[in-house]
Amino acid sequence: MKKVYYLKSCNTCTRILNDIKWPADVVFQDIKQEAITAAQLEAMRALSGSYQALFSKRAQLYKAMDLKNVQLEEADYKNYILEHYTFLSRPVVIYNNNIFIGSSKKNIENLKAALRE
Repeated sequence: MKKVYYLKSCNTCTRILNDIKWPADVVFQDIKQEAITAAQLEAMRALSGSYQALFSKRAQLYKAMDLKNVQLEEADYKNYILEHYTFLSRPVVIYNNNIFIGSSKKNIENLKAALRE
């Protein structure tokens, strides 16, 4: 699978997407326009090892809902991500059975290396 889950209105996502030379067979999904399905999230979890790894604690809703003071379980992370796109750490790139989550410099460097292989 070669897929990018991103948010079109996110400046960081846009910068990253524009900075990378993508192979022609990569599929892009704007998670605001086309919601993540439970099956897609499960596939991401299978590669990442947990829903928590996919969860963004930088989301404005995370702060607004004061979730930092709540003991969240794996099922909670899953439900929040499915409930609202903003809880997915982005971008999420699945490329040849590897997953790259988020916008950290190291993560993006690893992604670029994988795309060159």
